[in-house]
Amino acid sequence: MYNKAYGIIQTFAPLHVGATAGEESGNLNLIFRDQFTQTGIIPGSSIRGRLRSEKRLIKGEDEANYWYGKEAESGKPDSTTESIVKFEYASIIWLPVFCPGQPIVWVTCPRLLKRYQRINNKLKDETIPSPYTASQTLKALDIDGQQKLFFNFGFVTIEETKDLLPWLPLGEELPAVDVEDDAIAIIHDMSLYRQSRVALDKKEKKVKGGAFFNTEALPEDTILVFPIALIEIEDKTKKWQPFDGQDSTDIYLGGLESIGFGHCEMTLFM
Repeated sequence: MYNKAYGIIQTFAPLHVGATAGEESGNLNLIFRDQFTQTGIIPGSSIRGRLRSEKRLIKGEDEANYWYGKEAESGKPDSTTESIVKFEYASIIWLPVFCPGQPIVWVTCPRLLKRYQRINNKLKDETIPSPYTASQTLKALDIDGQQKLFFNFGFVTIEETKDLLPWLPLGEELPAVDVEDDAIAIIHDMSLYRQSRVALDKKEKKVKGGAFFNTEALPEDTILVFPIALIEIEDKTKKWQPFDGQDSTDIYLGGLESIGFGHCEMTLFM
């Protein structure tokens, strides 16, 4: 049997979890994406690895091995142990997008909300908002009697306005809109944080040959969710406390931490 829990991640800085290019490759460092919506994800292995590292720092190697499984040792078959805590990938619930006059609108789609509903048992009786439903705090433009939002790729027509607070995990009413599943991919690509980077020659202030490459990342204020399963253990005195007794903490996920990427707040709902 498993006990279920879930975590909410809010990014405080651009978040890059994906391919990393060497300075010589000159390619685009792409983020990992969901295969259907093509929106950014954080693999469960990345979440597990970071929490394992935090547990090792706070409680030591033995405690980390107990909760997250013992790592494989080269040349020793069956040297690993099963993890008590299991993580699935984190998917986007709400994605912040620049919108003239707002200036930020949080966007989602029914498929992303459906996964959030499966993870959060409190939402099981809620009806997923139909596409092009906006929150009551969203101030759209009135054009020919229709409420419209203007994004870089064109207009989105608002068909309904309702209270979306149950679907906003941080408990704050945000200017938000739900779009069609087939529209979220292009909106997602438009919203990504992108940065061009270079490597300089060690002796001269010039770019090394071929050492020019680009990085993409989820923007700050993205909200994601991931499910957690915990195996029931016989020792009832033991309790999984990844944040040393706290429900939430600041944490760094992904790569490029040294240049300001990956700062997040992670909150667990047990």
